[in-house]
Amino acid sequence: MGNCIQQLSESVTLIASDDTWIEGNAIQQLHTTSKLAGMRRVAGLPDLHPGRGYPVGASFFSVGRLYPALIGGDIGCGMALWSTNLAAGKVAVDKLEKRLGNIDGPLDASWQTLVSQLAPAGVGFGQALGTIGGGNHFAELQRIDEIYDPHALAATPFNAKQLVLLVHSGSRGLGRAILEEHVQRHGHHGLADDSADCQDYLAQHDGALQFARANRQLIARRILSRLGATGEALLDVDHNLVTPARVQGEQGWLHRKGATPADAGMVVIPGSRGDFSYLVQPEPSEASLFSLAHGAGRKWMRSECKDRLVKRYTPAQLTRTKLGNHVVCQDKALIYEEAPEAYKPVDSIVASLAEAGLVKVLAKLRPVLTYKTRGGCC
Repeated sequence: MGNCIQQLSESVTLIASDDTWIEGNAIQQLHTTSKLAGMRRVAGLPDLHPGRGYPVGASFFSVGRLYPALIGGDIGCGMALWSTNLAAGKVAVDKLEKRLGNIDGPLDASWQTLVSQLAPAGVGFGQALGTIGGGNHFAELQRIDEIYDPHALAATPFNAKQLVLLVHSGSRGLGRAILEEHVQRHGHHGLADDSADCQDYLAQHDGALQFARANRQLIARRILSRLGATGEALLDVDHNLVTPARVQGEQGWLHRKGATPADAGMVVIPGSRGDFSYLVQPEPSEASLFSLAHGAGRKWMRSECKDRLVKRYTPAQLTRTKLGNHVVCQDKALIYEEAPEAYKPVDSIVASLAEAGLVKVLAKLRPVLTYKTRGGCC
């Protein structure tokens, strides 16, 4: 267990086994971030990889100041898992893909009553609600492939005979606009937590969280409607956010950038679009700043993916994976950037968390149909 909790310095912890792929630049970003004013603790998770100045797959605890740039521009990005009444045993994937069609465009007028109930008023970006977006965002139908703890799973609403729907998306352009406005006014110096500017940012941040959760719900309901199915939300957890927290007796701010809360019930840790996902029960720990990996984590930079893969695969070949699932992605650049080879093996991520005593693995989920984009507006 101890080998997976590495104390890199007095304030920097890395949760990873010796054979977990971690780039040196990501470690350097952890150390750089730990030197910010008021920063007490930094924890890198096994999906750690370099970001734009700050690492992704990490949590940061500060006192007296909070840092919007650590959360990034996709405030509220997270994972929602929904049940469905679609049978998992006999899945006609081609028919499901055809029924799903194109969900890149804005919701039509028939959705506006629900939109007005779910989304915060007056924040703009309403045309993006119900859409997935680019990058590593996706919606995926999955089926339970293996159950590791039948007793624990039996106590949950999961039905192994039915497909589930995993939605990964965030606040779309809203979070980016909030971050850009903040950086223009304050740079990367953070905000004193007793300042009016800090309270203003937190109000916008909380609005973006509400927007992101509404977006995931609308995506899920939109997909279920297209498929003629019903379902209910089983979980919805943000992994880009800041919250008040107490660590080692101090009250401060816990920033998460690509880090799933370990104190919000069971969560899903997805792999790449050609890999499994895992349903886990967190075991909250101060060592990881009460956080878990939010996915497999990138292994390759986006800019190098196509050059590495174009001689091995055509875009069409990348729409079918070794696990047999279909990937809907008609953006030829994005399908290379999001190829399974560009990500770490999710087994190694979950194994590191389990060996560190941070999760109990309940079940493994196999991808069936992944939607990224039909090539319309996103």
